Amino acid sequence: MPTPKTPPAASAFTRPAAAQSLLGYFYPIHYKAGIKVEDALRNKGAPDELSRHQVAVLWHIHSAGEGGTTMRRKDIEQSLRAWFEISGAAITKAIRSMAAEPLALVTQEEDPRSAREKIVRLTPKGEAHIAAMMQRGVAVIREIMEPMDETTIREGIKFFQAITDSVADMERDV
Repeated sequence: MPTPKTPPAASAFTRPAAAQSLLGYFYPIHYKAGIKVEDALRNKGAPDELSRHQVAVLWHIHSAGEGGTTMRRKDIEQSLRAWFEISGAAITKAIRSMAAEPLALVTQEEDPRSAREKIVRLTPKGEAHIAAMMQRGVAVIREIMEPMDETTIREGIKFFQAITDSVADMERDV
């Protein structure tokens, strides 16, 4: 994949030029750096390797679930459909396989508010798996950041937070 073009000089900076420059970084960030991090989260190549969908389920429960451990299956499905082109059946399959041995990372329980709805809950083994998953992800990100100075890292974090906030605002407006 070709390297993105050099960003415009400060004197030539315009929002359209900046957008064009950022677009050139989309695939290298998403598919090179992003896949490196995702592979670490999946524990790719290990006997307990998870699929992308399984990792996304765990990530979502951890980051948006009640207490970071519990989430309604319907909410998981709604989020994953926004991230992937995925069917409800594929989500069910991913969750069921994580509930079964040898993984046993989650349990599914009937929602007391609705017999038709399920609650997905991390098991202690699932919580430990997420902790290890996060350590592997942090290790890869630290490796990526290694050649960067502190200012670049701080500004990068600020930039990613601003992107996250902007996208959240766009989603609220829909």
